[in-house]
Amino acid sequence: MFAGKQMGKARGKENSKRIAAEKGKGWFVCCGCGKRVEFSESIGTAHRNHCPHCLSSKHLDKEFSGDRAADCGGCMPAVALSFKKEGADKYGRAREGELMLVHECSVCGKLSINRLAADDGETAIISLFNSSLLLPAEKKNKISEGGIDIAGPEEKEKVFIKLFGKGIGKV
Repeated sequence: MFAGKQMGKARGKENSKRIAAEKGKGWFVCCGCGKRVEFSESIGTAHRNHCPHCLSSKHLDKEFSGDRAADCGGCMPAVALSFKKEGADKYGRAREGELMLVHECSVCGKLSINRLAADDGETAIISLFNSSLLLPAEKKNKISEGGIDIAGPEEKEKVFIKLFGKGIGKV
C-alpha cells in the first residue's frame, strides 16, 4: 500500500512538472483532436482542463480533482453532459447547478465531470448532447452507477438555456 502511494506521488510530480511546462509555453496539444489549445485568463475557470474544440481532456487526477496522480494519462473524450448537483432548496427540491462535461478515460475507463469553459464551442457542446442521447444502455448504466446523471432528451431546453440564456425556439 505504501509503495502505491509513493508511486502516486511520483506520478503527481511528473504530471505537475509537465503541466507547469505547458503553462510556461502558454498552450498544449489536445490528445483528442491534435489542435493547439491556448491557456486563457478569461475562460470562466481557473484551470484549462479540456479542449474547447473537441472537449477532450487528459486523465491526470486519480482520487480527487487536482491530485495529478493518475497512472495512465489516457485521453478522456467527453461522452455526455450533466448538471452539477447543488443540494436542495429550502423546500427540499433539488437545486440544478451548472452544465458539466462527462469525460471517460479511453485507457482505464475512469469517469469524471468538468466545468464548461467560456470559450468551449457551442457546436461541439450541442453535438455532444445529441450524441449522448444515442449512447448504448451499458455505457449509460456505467455512468449512472458512477453517480452521474446524464442530461437526457427531456432536458434539451434546459441545456439550451444554460448555454445561450434562452430556449431552443429563441436561439
